Amino acid sequence: MNQDSRRITLISRHKQLSARNWKNSPESRSRIIVLDSFAILRAAVARTLVELDMDIERIVLDRCASASEYLSLLAQLPYEFAGDVLMIRDDESGFLSASGRGGDRVLYSLAAPDLRFYLETHGLLSAAAETASPVRSSVLQFRQRAVA
Repeated sequence: MNQDSRRITLISRHKQLSARNWKNSPESRSRIIVLDSFAILRAAVARTLVELDMDIERIVLDRCASASEYLSLLAQLPYEFAGDVLMIRDDESGFLSASGRGGDRVLYSLAAPDLRFYLETHGLLSAAAETASPVRSSVLQFRQRAVA
């Protein structure tokens, strides 16, 4: 049996909304596990982080939780968990909780371009989603030119 050694990204999504184009292939940097319920995610996080000692790099709540549910999840995380916790809102803005200096958690508010930049930087979106990105299209493209 082949053991997957990549770090895990747990994603909880709203099953009635259109699915995001997650990069869920063997070539992706992170092993993506998608759950169709916030309640399942909460149970998985508590059990996985404490009992199974799995290497979870980040947790993403994709349009499936309210701000109070997000804060409640952050409050229940074990102190040892150093991964990111990203909440994506309906308007594509969001919040990111990350480890800061000294191990404390820091909370960032993300506008839609910031959130898209985070997803692209960590290689979480498939190639089709990345090419349509306004962040990627705003980068200058230089063409090589021969001068006689």
